[in-house]
Amino acid sequence: MRVPSRGSGSPSLDLAALARRGVRPARALAAARAGAGAPRWRLAELAGRLVELTGEGAGAWLSFALPLVAEAQRRGEPVAWVALSGSSFFPPDAARQGVDLAALPVVFAPRAAAAGSAAERLVRSGGFGLVVLDLVGAREELPPALVARLASLAERHGTTVLCLAEKPARAPSLGPLVSLRCEARREGVGAGPVPCRVTALKDRTRGRPWVHVEAFDGPAGLR
Repeated sequence: MRVPSRGSGSPSLDLAALARRGVRPARALAAARAGAGAPRWRLAELAGRLVELTGEGAGAWLSFALPLVAEAQRRGEPVAWVALSGSSFFPPDAARQGVDLAALPVVFAPRAAAAGSAAERLVRSGGFGLVVLDLVGAREELPPALVARLASLAERHGTTVLCLAEKPARAPSLGPLVSLRCEARREGVGAGPVPCRVTALKDRTRGRPWVHVEAFDGPAGLR
């Protein structure tokens, strides 16, 4: 596993060191979740949960994932991004969304199972408020036992584990232990702000579907 950093090659990933960097448990975010309020795509709503965000074609998963990264960093929560080598993650786009690239380790893995194992190690450390598991482009599913461990560890440490995947809403989920499954899609095209919609297909916490809409202004990679 390698962690690219700006202007300094690719140092090895030191999990212990990352876990010690400004670690603050994310359980406070889970406690802040508004039980009766309108659902919103925010870190407090997702803390301690295994979340699956899917889409098709020119999906809007990055539009909704990157603001979560920026929000976690503003709160002082360490974040890690685990991706396949062909990931659509593009650092300049992330920077435009307010992400501090110098504080974001990005781990590349050759296959979905390896990426899932890397995410598991990061969550197990208890040192991260958000771990993004970017499986866009993956040709294999995560092993059910690995999904179960990710769900358990997310709840134990109050970490948001966000899995990104390119597939239609009718496709099977990662597994029954996914706490929240959503579909992200664009609602239009154009040079200005483009409305994007995230629809909850399954929400084990709230028990009912919901929709959250935001307009994003940026390059096509963010939409």
